[in-house]
Amino acid sequence: MSTKQKILIVDDDANIAELISLYLTKECFETKIVGDGESALAAVTSFDPNIILLDLMLPGIDGYQVCREVRAKSSTPIIMLSAKGEVFDKVLGLELGADDYMEKPFDSKELVARVKAVLRRYKPSAAPAAQQSSDSQEVQYPDLTINRTNYTVVYMNHKVEMPPKELELLYFLAASPNHVFTREQLLDQIWGYEYAGDTRTVDVHIKRLREKIKDHNAWKITTIWGIGYKFETLT
Repeated sequence: MSTKQKILIVDDDANIAELISLYLTKECFETKIVGDGESALAAVTSFDPNIILLDLMLPGIDGYQVCREVRAKSSTPIIMLSAKGEVFDKVLGLELGADDYMEKPFDSKELVARVKAVLRRYKPSAAPAAQQSSDSQEVQYPDLTINRTNYTVVYMNHKVEMPPKELELLYFLAASPNHVFTREQLLDQIWGYEYAGDTRTVDVHIKRLREKIKDHNAWKITTIWGIGYKFETLT
């Protein structure tokens, strides 16, 4: 029997946390609840979750700082939960490395759907070894290799750590060089469901990619103003 996937729920409101845990337990997930940022950071190591549901307003270390510290050493998916619905708060959360952002109050079915969607993209379905070797899950350019099978990016001979959504966005663009994609198309392809945020989500992820993957003399991520982005080959 397969091992249950583990979800760390970080929320100082015990009633909300228990309700979330109930919904997810019914979907056969294993859950752990903590109520503050310091306990959350400790649980990331001891519980080793497959995904983290992270409230922003926490006693002591807030959710933003927890996200920063988790991202500094791990690519474990993070869905932020917050009563703050301003665009600034969503963008800040995504810039810090969150994979998704849900505004409270939220529908339980939508939360479960988003958790499953993020997990599917972080751990793609296993394929037989022979198929993996022939399947096109890796793209290579000078000084850049993006592998979507094992979720690794090697740039200038160094492995680059990045959250799943960043890697998937980079892979999707690089797998179709010189093809222009609108922000709406990228949202649909990478997030895979009707995302509640706006197209600024794509801009935030592109910005983070550019901070890690600099333009090369053979390729670059190009902005097509008013439309979207493309992975442009220059040779």
